[in-house]
Amino acid sequence: MAQLSAPISERLYSLDVFRGVIMFLLIAEAAGFHHYFFELTQGTFLEPLALQLHHHPWNGLRFWDLIQPFFMFIVGVAMPFSLRKRLATGNRKNITKHILKRCFLLFSFGVLLHCVYNHALVWELWNVLVQLAFTILIAYAIMGMSHKNQIIISAALLILTELLYRGYNTEAPYIEGNDSFGSYVDMLVMGKVNSGYWVFVNFIPTAAHTIWGVLCGQLLLQNKSTAYKLKTFLIWGISILIIGFALDILNITPIIKRIATSSFTLVSGGLAILTLTFFYWVIDVRANHKKWSAVFSVVGTNAIFIYLFAETVGVQWFRDFGLIWTEGLLAPFGVSESLILVLNSLLVLFIFWFITYFLDKKKIYFKI
Repeated sequence: MAQLSAPISERLYSLDVFRGVIMFLLIAEAAGFHHYFFELTQGTFLEPLALQLHHHPWNGLRFWDLIQPFFMFIVGVAMPFSLRKRLATGNRKNITKHILKRCFLLFSFGVLLHCVYNHALVWELWNVLVQLAFTILIAYAIMGMSHKNQIIISAALLILTELLYRGYNTEAPYIEGNDSFGSYVDMLVMGKVNSGYWVFVNFIPTAAHTIWGVLCGQLLLQNKSTAYKLKTFLIWGISILIIGFALDILNITPIIKRIATSSFTLVSGGLAILTLTFFYWVIDVRANHKKWSAVFSVVGTNAIFIYLFAETVGVQWFRDFGLIWTEGLLAPFGVSESLILVLNSLLVLFIFWFITYFLDKKKIYFKI
């Protein structure tokens, strides 16, 4: 291993692959795979696997609970790279305007997606894009500070979350249901609570994910040895992970994704850092650019557009379009409806990914 790592280019290939894997899973959900796969596997040995593609109902952790934190973390990692590129051709004032515009668009698209889901005009702020709009603003506001101060602020956000929840309900701050500080704020801001117990103020603790992503991105851009970077990532990732699990095991703060408790934020953040470490080591350090990674790297700068496309046109039209072929061709052969729906979701996923691949090859980008 070289003493000093090679200069990092404007794009980090391992980050593109990491983002591509997350987007692939999000698009698969929009295509209906997660839901139909669970229905197909109920009562079989595959049911525990299918459950991992659904959020945990309350206190606990499943694989799908990590997708949003990973997404927010990835955005944070990309921010220093984007900032360096924009500073080379512009000034800080214009960059700030771009960030504000981007966050406004993310917030607006997040609200509009809830209108699509409900088939009506609604005021709901639980979408990941709304959360991301706030976490980007927070991370951008402090990314010029020292690493120490950024870490302190991220820790302060977790402590603030603890104080808010424990101050609102001193006896049972994390009781299952809509009797929490988060639900109280939802009633103030939206006049309603979420039936699945999701809360708008999740952006306060999960801003730590984006901040930690920024810190990782800044470290990757430094002229430090690859060994130093990997060691730092491993130490911080494992340490945060242990603290998060300890809070849950010692019955201090339970791991709850739906209200983004501090323990959940720590565990998911630690896993995000360790996952980035794995991709960075396999792809960039070992230069292991195989075909499997190329399949996921095509998302590129179209990640938000592809997500919006899948969540709107995909859910509303492509599923039914696919059924014309899957049901029409397979039903006459006696294939069960549950299996047809799973195969249809895979067909829709393929269509989405082909569109993504086409846009990438034609260098057609919809930047937000």
